[in-house]
Amino acid sequence: MPHIALPEGLPGIRAAMAFRPETAKPLNELVEVLLRGPGTLTPGERELIATYVSSLNDCYYCQTIHGAIAAAHLKGDEDLVRRVKSDFQHADISEKLKALLVIAAKVQRGGKNVTAADVAHARSLGATDLEIHDTVLIAAAFCMYNRYVDGLDTIQPRDEALYRERGKQVAREGYVAVSKTYLPAETAAR
Repeated sequence: MPHIALPEGLPGIRAAMAFRPETAKPLNELVEVLLRGPGTLTPGERELIATYVSSLNDCYYCQTIHGAIAAAHLKGDEDLVRRVKSDFQHADISEKLKALLVIAAKVQRGGKNVTAADVAHARSLGATDLEIHDTVLIAAAFCMYNRYVDGLDTIQPRDEALYRERGKQVAREGYVAVSKTYLPAETAAR
């Protein structure tokens, strides 16, 4: 049961955002830029970073929905998402993404844990400054999103099919577009 009276029928962050639409708009815009905006990491790779950080934070809703979105971007490969969450070093992802996940994990523990050696290693595997920047910001932002979801004790259904369908929709339409399904029209349009 949520700690405050959130709108019914909306799981996870969607209920929290519907409760306070004026903060939802910039949060949705941020995640849209970070996970779908221009960049050299694919949306699937960026969703894997968000999923991995959310799993480290033990946020069921975020790791499940972003895992579903990642899978939708990765041709439905839910097994890859599970492998990244459990042991990314042995998952079928690039060495560059593995180095970026190391950085993301260190940000999750605390930004000062990231070392110059971590960054140099990622660069040696082809990571650009933009990819390093975005990895750090995705990790930091998802610590915030995870704490937002769990700090309000939002409803987090255990029905994987629900997440799978929503994941396909978000992958197809984007965060800002799907927010119109739970935010007042005047907020979503601004």
